[in-house]
Amino acid sequence: MVTAIPELSLTAVKLSHDGTGAQYLHLAREDTNNLFSVQFRTTPMDSTGVPHVLEHTVLCGSHKYPCRDPFFKMLNRSLSTFMNAFTASDYTLYPFSTQNPKDFQNLLSVYLDAAFFPCLRELDFWQEGWRLEHENPKDPQTPLTFKGVVFNEMKGVFTDNERIFSQHLQNRLLPDHTYSVISGGHPLCIPDLTWEQLKQFHATHYHPSNARFFTYGNFPLEQHLKQIHEEALSKFEKIEPNTAVPPQKPWDKPREFHITCGPDTLAAGSSKQTTVGVSFLLPDITDTFEAFTLNLLSSLLISGPNSPFYKALIESGLGTDFSPDVGYSGYTREAYFSVGLQGIAEQDTHAVRDIIDRTIEEVIEKGFEEDRIEALLHKIEIQMKHQSVSFGLALTSYIASCWNHDGDPVELLKLGSQVARFRQCLKENPQFLQEKVKQYFKNNPHKLTLSMTPDDKYPEKQARMETEKLKQKVDCLSPKDKQQIYEKGLELQTQQSRPQDASCLPALKVSDIEPSMPLTELEVALAAGKTPVQYCAQPTNGVVYFRAFASLHTLPEELRPYVPLFCSVLTKLGCGLLDYRRQAQQIELKTGGMAASPHVLPDDTHLDTYEQGVLFSSFCLDRNLPDMMHLWSEIFNSPCFEEEEHFRVLVKMSAQELSNGIPDSGHLYASVRASRTLTPMGDLQETFSGMDQVRLMKRIADATDMRPVLRKLPRIQKHVLHCDSMRCSMNATPQQMSLAEKAVEKFVRNVGWSKTERKPVRLYVVEKPAPSGSNGSTLVSCPQVIRKLIVDPTFKPCQMKTHFLLPFPVNYVGECIRTAPYADPDHASLKILARLMTAKFLHTEIREKGGAYGGGARLSRDGVFTLYSYRDPRSTETLQSFSKAVDWAKAGRFTQQDIDEAKLSVFSVVDAPVAPSDRGLDHFLCGLSDGMKQVHREQLFAVSHKDLIDVSNKYLGIGKSTHGLALLGPENAKIAKDPSWIIK
Repeated sequence: MVTAIPELSLTAVKLSHDGTGAQYLHLAREDTNNLFSVQFRTTPMDSTGVPHVLEHTVLCGSHKYPCRDPFFKMLNRSLSTFMNAFTASDYTLYPFSTQNPKDFQNLLSVYLDAAFFPCLRELDFWQEGWRLEHENPKDPQTPLTFKGVVFNEMKGVFTDNERIFSQHLQNRLLPDHTYSVISGGHPLCIPDLTWEQLKQFHATHYHPSNARFFTYGNFPLEQHLKQIHEEALSKFEKIEPNTAVPPQKPWDKPREFHITCGPDTLAAGSSKQTTVGVSFLLPDITDTFEAFTLNLLSSLLISGPNSPFYKALIESGLGTDFSPDVGYSGYTREAYFSVGLQGIAEQDTHAVRDIIDRTIEEVIEKGFEEDRIEALLHKIEIQMKHQSVSFGLALTSYIASCWNHDGDPVELLKLGSQVARFRQCLKENPQFLQEKVKQYFKNNPHKLTLSMTPDDKYPEKQARMETEKLKQKVDCLSPKDKQQIYEKGLELQTQQSRPQDASCLPALKVSDIEPSMPLTELEVALAAGKTPVQYCAQPTNGVVYFRAFASLHTLPEELRPYVPLFCSVLTKLGCGLLDYRRQAQQIELKTGGMAASPHVLPDDTHLDTYEQGVLFSSFCLDRNLPDMMHLWSEIFNSPCFEEEEHFRVLVKMSAQELSNGIPDSGHLYASVRASRTLTPMGDLQETFSGMDQVRLMKRIADATDMRPVLRKLPRIQKHVLHCDSMRCSMNATPQQMSLAEKAVEKFVRNVGWSKTERKPVRLYVVEKPAPSGSNGSTLVSCPQVIRKLIVDPTFKPCQMKTHFLLPFPVNYVGECIRTAPYADPDHASLKILARLMTAKFLHTEIREKGGAYGGGARLSRDGVFTLYSYRDPRSTETLQSFSKAVDWAKAGRFTQQDIDEAKLSVFSVVDAPVAPSDRGLDHFLCGLSDGMKQVHREQLFAVSHKDLIDVSNKYLGIGKSTHGLALLGPENAKIAKDPSWIIK
């Protein structure tokens, strides 16, 4: 079946395989970033995490590729733009994407063999799933503990209170079948999984008759079909998979549950840490139009300050933000809708429930404003036109759930006809949406009220339950079992440390990498005679992308910490004649969003020089460009900083979001803190986006009087919202360029320049022109983008070690080293070295042996070299692994093949596709011309074995360059005794 889907510029081809019944969907589109995925319906009936452990273990070696860990090895043997695997509640998905046809065939071969013919060796199950092992595997006198990658990953996942809440919500609302268990695995149940059960689960679920294959892009379909048939499908017969999920039996009356979680040490207002949510079961997601309607209805109910639940719940002042999983969830066979509040006092749970009931009644009575419905339909239109680089990945994720339950994925993609049908229903029956609210919310007895309160003893109770589980496992071991565990532990260590032969795996060569990069045509012109504007003509599909960067070099030091807050509320408090509700409405109706964010940008030649500023960005359909630019003029000329009540709401939401984000981004917070004292830029990054910012926002959210903070915003405005040190950029189609020029010209004239001349705060500000012209030659006649760089000649880097105490059972470790700036040839060598250390040393040490979910090395553009680990059961031992990695690099224990693989891996990032909306952005923000990038490219190609040893010795060794260390995690006896650590 072939169907054209013009709204997404693609053609869908739907097939099924005669021999096995495997289903196949190909989406042909003029996109070079081609994607493949295979998904299996995996419906576990216990919380041992069997589909999740299996997802890890199939990637550890297969019949055709029996080496250890082909998945991680292929990361360095390909130019893939994406490679991963995901376990959902009821399916497991294996996607990859690449722009190179030979690479596509290589990866397809590895993925097919992994999914259908994995080795599933016992030792791999031990490493990836769980095992009993001595604390020190070489010493049988040390106590036995639980180890394993998935075991530690899931311990990390459940440190996140939002995850605890969403998990219980799904388990309790859909209690009859697979949704009542945790597909990823519960840390206390994972140790009940056996190797036999794992192999059995694979045999019943990973079969072509239970598989859905998906390909996307401009490579020919015939080639894919031939390879998939020959390498996999031809080796199977058709079976009846019996993996279908039966419908959930509807309840005749509502239910209530209460659960507990760990206290949030950072959450604002510690007595208010209760969460309550009310959820309703909705119809089957395979009814495409009903699902589309309910998804839209859900957005109308909860999105933005004009929605009924935002007004009733968020603005009630009872809590900080919506409860987790708010809105429509369409990832289970029957969808559900949930709404509630987090950050409330326990005694307010009834008040919240009453508000929810009352709001539903009001919506049934009053309905929705037409403008809000238009704004949502406009959002769908602009999303269809916006070109993202990972469109194939977005599509495979979008259709996965519906297709998994035998819904029609092609129907799901026909967004144009769904919008038309939706408009038609509204026209025929203006009460259409209110009737849905009545049917699914008011008169629906399948309703769950879930509340969650913190328990100070929660982390201890979890730890005690784990200890009991461990004791139970150890107590029933015979001396012979114990001896076997010891020997198996040694065997695993030997296997992990053995040099590995990956020669059976296919690989691209360095010669497959394009020697030069495609050029981006740019033009710079002055608007209103003063403000430089970069124009970049691109195939943007009728969408215009605007950006402006305003320097902050005159901003007084004491206002710096408040810049992120200024940015986050700037477009949300109202402007000109619009209050915040009408402003939100206009932004939704006319644009794809308007945002401001603080940026610290490195200089390409000096580590102690940087630029600080605010980036304003937005995009719109070309017909709305004058309206969008008018909104920016109003925001610049007359932002509203008087709305104290709404400001309080925004501050609380922001503080709650930051606090909730720590378990997911712990390694980033550790790295930002570790690099704080290495460069002048580092300190500012900590101020803008590190733990300092999280704690400042907590303090502001806790304050009873917000006016002192609110009064700082107009002071910041004076330094930012004018054209004195501003540059702009426009990405649009060539046909739209003259329109774009007029719009920017008008904006710049409307905003104007500041009345008083402001002196820079720091004595040293250097003006640096960005090289213009595509080839990097600066044309004298051509206007230029001038960057105001801050130089701090008094800066001295120093070492600092910080431990943030947090109630997590896992650690996030970061160590940073000051190295070389982007233009220095050493930077290229260090970039290759970081990849080499990750792939050839740190992955084995930190993930395979240490049991952390992730770890590695990376070099950022600002010349800071970072070693990190993520969800790590170890802390100080990981720091020892970091120094071992440096010794390994200095000794040059790597081959030319290893170096070539690291180069492939680095180039897959360097040459990752760039969306039309983002082309020219490096030049606009950092002054990097195509010419400079080409020089860097040639430096990367040229990196040799000797260069790698040289930079290891020059920068990474002790005493060579300044190091900084940081750790987020539980109390640590070793660190507490060490006076060189600061404990926060």
